[in-house]
Amino acid sequence: MLPKIDIHTHIIPKNYPDFNKKFNYNGFVSLEHHHHCGAKMIQNGKTFRELNHNCWDANIRMNECKEQGVKIQVLSTIPVLFNYWAKPKDALESSKFLNEHIAEEVQKNPMHFKGLGTVPLQDPELAIFELERCVKQLGLSGVEIGSHVNDWNLNQKELFPFFSAACKLNASVFVHPWEMMGKEKMPDYWLPWLVGMPAETSLAICSLIFGGVFEKLPELRVCFAHGGGAFPFTFGRIKHGFNVRPDLCATDNKDNPEKYIGKFWVDSLVHDSKALEYLVNFFGEDKISMGSDYPFPLGEEVPGKLIESMMGLSALQKKKLLYDNAMSWLGEL
Repeated sequence: MLPKIDIHTHIIPKNYPDFNKKFNYNGFVSLEHHHHCGAKMIQNGKTFRELNHNCWDANIRMNECKEQGVKIQVLSTIPVLFNYWAKPKDALESSKFLNEHIAEEVQKNPMHFKGLGTVPLQDPELAIFELERCVKQLGLSGVEIGSHVNDWNLNQKELFPFFSAACKLNASVFVHPWEMMGKEKMPDYWLPWLVGMPAETSLAICSLIFGGVFEKLPELRVCFAHGGGAFPFTFGRIKHGFNVRPDLCATDNKDNPEKYIGKFWVDSLVHDSKALEYLVNFFGEDKISMGSDYPFPLGEEVPGKLIESMMGLSALQKKKLLYDNAMSWLGEL
């Protein structure tokens, strides 16, 4: 069996503080442990998500990894805990708590885990401060960030110093959709997760391309969740739009978006063999890394199973998708 690195996994501390009480305002998630192996994430008095103990118990995680052939998990927080909406210093404090927990898990089991931190991007100066701490003091590989920051898309000029700092620190950046666009129009059928998430990821990619971030920072190592969302499957429209309306699309970057295909990574979480085949052809076999969204239901139940089942991929290609490309994105190859 080929070794596997799962770059897209989420974790939360078992004993997560009630920051609503600490900061004296609402909106923060709290944990309600209603039985020994399960908990509810509560936000504004409503259940946001049910969690099982594999979301916080490292031993359970490692046992499941062993069963599934996953050599290393890259740990990151649950996006609802970004807290970009909160007062910046409060978001910094919650970020520090989460980052120190992830760093502790990595330090306890360095052969099994690598870690990504979270930062208060609503205040880029504080975000850079915490990014530096994550990399230099906590030994994390980089950070996970959202697909936007409140009203800012990722091309916002205030965010550029953060991306520049990530580049200088040789930090990996994992972009995960959150607070999905149009969710108020999608109250039914789990549509924010089924429709909004792919759109959010495409928004993030287009913002970094059209905003010139990739052009100015070619060494920046960014990976996008969920196979790049809608971006690869709507790229023909994106490129055509750039060509026919440069007055609208090329205001900050004059280069065709096609230039940046193969310059960033995406995970493999597309749940469909034809979609994955298309991703390999579109992004290239060196830019797709196995990611499962462990331990959540929209994830891949057996991490890497889709890649392993692909008859059209050679053993070398499978090795790249399952292991080597993750090491490259993490800056370890």
